[in-house]
Amino acid sequence: MLKIPRLVIGACQGRSGKTTFTLGLLQALKKRGLNLQPFKKGLDYIDPSWLSYAAGKECRNLDAFMMDKITLVNTFINNSLDKEISIVEGAMGLFDGLDVEGSGSTAEIAYMIKAPVILVVNCQRMTRSVAALVNGVVNFDPRIKIGGVILNNVARTRHKNMLIASIEKYCQVPVVGILPKSNDIVIPDRHLGLIPAGEQEALIGAVDKLGNLVEENVDIEKLLKIARSAPSLETSVEKKIPEIEKVQVTIGVIKDKVFSFYYPENLEALETQGARLVFINSLQDEKLPEIDALYIGGGFPEMFAPDLEKNKSLKVEIKQAIEQGLPVYAECGGLMYLGRNILWLDKSYTMVGALPYDVSMEKKPQGHGYTINKVLEENPFLPAGLEIKGHEFHNSRLINLNKSLVKFGMEVKRGKGITGKEDGIIYKNVFASYNHLHAAAAPEWAEGLVKVAWKYKSQKV
Repeated sequence: MLKIPRLVIGACQGRSGKTTFTLGLLQALKKRGLNLQPFKKGLDYIDPSWLSYAAGKECRNLDAFMMDKITLVNTFINNSLDKEISIVEGAMGLFDGLDVEGSGSTAEIAYMIKAPVILVVNCQRMTRSVAALVNGVVNFDPRIKIGGVILNNVARTRHKNMLIASIEKYCQVPVVGILPKSNDIVIPDRHLGLIPAGEQEALIGAVDKLGNLVEENVDIEKLLKIARSAPSLETSVEKKIPEIEKVQVTIGVIKDKVFSFYYPENLEALETQGARLVFINSLQDEKLPEIDALYIGGGFPEMFAPDLEKNKSLKVEIKQAIEQGLPVYAECGGLMYLGRNILWLDKSYTMVGALPYDVSMEKKPQGHGYTINKVLEENPFLPAGLEIKGHEFHNSRLINLNKSLVKFGMEVKRGKGITGKEDGIIYKNVFASYNHLHAAAAPEWAEGLVKVAWKYKSQKV
């Protein structure tokens, strides 16, 4: 049995202030010298980049759709063992899930890891009604413990006093702090949500301000007491990904402010399988290093399309390497980068040109949400028949695709993929899809990629 201080930050609905409060709390706790571990509920890359910055520790994802309970709980425990407190930021409303049972919801994760929930309430244009809202949340699912309430968007002293008095009179849950209404602190967003922290060096000062705001307006000692009241957790033996022969291969990872969407577990899984990772900057590096495979994650290539277009030598090297059989695994932004052109805002930007299609950026999402894909026989990275749970979130679509030159590696059973029925373009040793996968949901992926890299390396010798 393990004693791990922990909190889940939830709300009644999205845009209630969960991220604002969580960032401020992490920053305030870090300034106090506490060793933290941040988590994000769901499959998200952008919020975790901010949470990582605020905590000074790499954020991990917890997702009840892709992970079974044992995997999820072990992921939480293994990353929390040496920490003084773990903070999980929820997503959407506390009870919002895939169905009317709340499958995959923040509440379900709180129940799995037996964590008290701190409820963030957007109090704009509300006074006494806050008590009815809080009681509704407390009584909705008795398995979930609401440990305290944070009142967000509090206008003035009179407003604050009425809110607190109402909760004290009608509820059995303490108010642990407020966040005053303010327009001074803004974390910018774009079409897929917040802008990744790595792109906004000048704006990370906003997180420092949030830390001060929380320190001044929240009873942090009371929060720590609630976190420490969480019951002990049972751990079980975690399934190990079998290691292949201890002969290293070198996998290049294009990781920079353009391509920043990587789950740390994916990179760690490749290393577990015997890969040495080298990182490549798509804007600055003119040549590929000596590698046996290439991994290109998601990101915002459309935002940096003019700069990507300028780095012609790297694109030429990638295209030539692909023609020579270099194994390449690409997700979403990587898929876009490997095509001929990105068309956006009435302009066209030349990309790698290794795959026969163009990419059109649209105003509305073309694919958004969880995915289930069945692997077809043609897939060089994953065993045929395997069903993979993942997610997609993209405003782009492929156009002018020459299907006679490529194959599809996956049948779409849930989601949009590339054609609505297929995802995962295969060309030589390239696999490029809109689907994002997590190594916890598809451990076969890392083994497959490393094996393809080893085969390629052996043929070069």
